Amino acid sequence: MKTTPSYRGLLLAVTLPLYVIDQLTKWAILAKFPYEGAFEPVIPGFFDLGRWHNTGAAFSIMSDSNFFFVGLCVTALAVLAYLARRDKFPERGTRVGWALLIAGILGNFTDRLQHGYVVDFLSFDLHVPLASPWPAFNVADACICAAAGLFILESFRTQKEPQAAAES
Repeated sequence: MKTTPSYRGLLLAVTLPLYVIDQLTKWAILAKFPYEGAFEPVIPGFFDLGRWHNTGAAFSIMSDSNFFFVGLCVTALAVLAYLARRDKFPERGTRVGWALLIAGILGNFTDRLQHGYVVDFLSFDLHVPLASPWPAFNVADACICAAAGLFILESFRTQKEPQAAAES
């Protein structure tokens, strides 16, 4: 009996709800804040909700490269579909990471196609060098980071067969 969830099941149980939450929260932010840079403190000096546009990647790397990132999203989704078809995510953690990664990519991909930028709205000021404030992010970004964390954790958890045993 297979104990790991199916890829389709994860798409329905993890990817779809998180994608919908991502898009609904961005819709609410666009409705509440009429222009980029508008924000409202939630916890003054620590956490703001606002509207920021990102045409680049994390930390606004490669800003004004929206077309490049649209292509990267399509490529990443194709690679993830290919790997799933070949069942290359054998552990539960990597399968959930796969579902989170797809949710994040689809959320930001939708923004890039619909708006020409990614809508970011969560901003924390950690009051530490190089993170004051931390770059704004969204639910899709959180999904991508959580996926990366799961992949890293699974890489430590997964026991690799010793090379000698594999060769015999």
